Amino acid sequence: MKHYSPTDYVNWLEEYKVRQKAGLEARKIVASFSKRFFSEHVPCNGFSDIENLEGPEIFFEDELVCILNMEGRKALTWKYYAKKILYYLRQQKILNNLKAFLQQPDDYESYLEGAVYIDQYCNPLSDISLRDIQAQIDSIVELVCKTLRGINSRHPSLAFKAGESSMIMEIELQSQVLDAMNYVLYDQLKFKGNRMDYYNALNLYMHQVLIRRTGIPISMSLLYLTIARQLGVPLEPVNFPSHFLLRWCQGAEGATLDIFDYIYIDAFGKGKQLTVKECEYLIGQHVTAALYGVVNVKKVLQRMVGNLLSLGKREGIDQSYQLLRDSLDLYLAMYPDQVQLLLLQARLYFHLGIWPEKVLDILQHIQTLDPGQHGAVGYLVQHTLEHIERKKEEVGVEVKLRSHEKHRDVCYAIGLIMKHKRYGYNCVIYGWDPTCMMGHEWIRNMNVHSLPHGHHQPFYNVLVEDGSCRYAAQENLEYNVEPQEISHPDVGRYFSEFTGTHYIPNAELEIRYPEDLESVYETVQNIYSAKKENVE
Repeated sequence: MKHYSPTDYVNWLEEYKVRQKAGLEARKIVASFSKRFFSEHVPCNGFSDIENLEGPEIFFEDELVCILNMEGRKALTWKYYAKKILYYLRQQKILNNLKAFLQQPDDYESYLEGAVYIDQYCNPLSDISLRDIQAQIDSIVELVCKTLRGINSRHPSLAFKAGESSMIMEIELQSQVLDAMNYVLYDQLKFKGNRMDYYNALNLYMHQVLIRRTGIPISMSLLYLTIARQLGVPLEPVNFPSHFLLRWCQGAEGATLDIFDYIYIDAFGKGKQLTVKECEYLIGQHVTAALYGVVNVKKVLQRMVGNLLSLGKREGIDQSYQLLRDSLDLYLAMYPDQVQLLLLQARLYFHLGIWPEKVLDILQHIQTLDPGQHGAVGYLVQHTLEHIERKKEEVGVEVKLRSHEKHRDVCYAIGLIMKHKRYGYNCVIYGWDPTCMMGHEWIRNMNVHSLPHGHHQPFYNVLVEDGSCRYAAQENLEYNVEPQEISHPDVGRYFSEFTGTHYIPNAELEIRYPEDLESVYETVQNIYSAKKENVE
């Protein structure tokens, strides 16, 4: 109902018809994705039919949400592609909103709004809105006012109405606001800087900062700044190296000011007020006066995204590099001609084997911006074109029959929940080979020759519970007699349902392993019978 005005007349029958049509169209598109994109990642132009949809996009999104909310263990493939489509649609909308926001004049500085766009873009499936975050901040402001009333019952901030942007000029009155803020935020609500888990992306998402009541200097500063301004204290953001700060002017209005006319506030450090020298002690180095200057909203967002970019480069387990991809998108939306980041984006897509056409577009743009990058660009162009040609040459689907003589040593089947004997991780099989199909370098690096059966044994593609994909030797795997769901993001790409004992392959995977499902049923039945006998 948030999309309708209570004062407008709505023909609900017509609305229902439009919603029903959009729902059918959404299901048709979702159902087509598995067949179209099973063998490869969804290409960037794979969403073109979605962009040309007729009717309100909110209805299409609503149907995708309905699919995601279907019974937990079923329709896994539908959910997998519905999630991808919804992710794409929302990110495109958010990116467009962010670009429009950045086109506002320099004096239009809603730091909170910009930070929320970053939060939304990196978490498009979460229900995050500026209105909700502002409402949470308003509730903190109310607590501050309650405390402020005890300090000074006639304080002018107490008379402010919601949405007002009045500023208090008297330093003493401003100080009373900051004292009340520090008490509420740090003593009453227990907000604090996250020193124990500093390098966590959650510290940069404003909705998480409010939920977890912790963050890093820049996110804590934006919260502090927003509350202070609502209560009439004109704090300003300072892009201080290694530790984001706020500054509070102590000089007379209209006077020529230098860096010593400000007090610097460390929101990460419980609102501690610092002198210029104490700021230098904080980071352990002397810095120039220019670094104490105020920065606009774009520079603040650049630093936030830069932090996310650094965290994205540190990703290990997440083989999709989603945070790195999202932060690159955001940075390039603000600074589209950053050659090194464009090159990183092209290399990332090339490494992941996705969107080769987009890789070529990026490389062409880089070559236009900086012809000196010809060597790196030329290498990637050549190999990307080779990748595209190989894709064109691929014909048909490889079908693996368990009954074939060369597969006689394959003991396990797709869909079985397994346990790694050596590393102890749980996983599900989504593919197998009669012998190791990796190259000599991989075999050497993984020390496969030290295994009793070496590389001359079946190897299995498995989705691991930690989100990784691995290639495991048969002798290292065993049945998991206590099967459990594998929370891997790609489970739905290969399987349609989890039964409680095993996964059922979707139509595309079953085509490739047509005899495996019968083997799975037989294996599960044997395990169940053995467990029953042990109980008796």
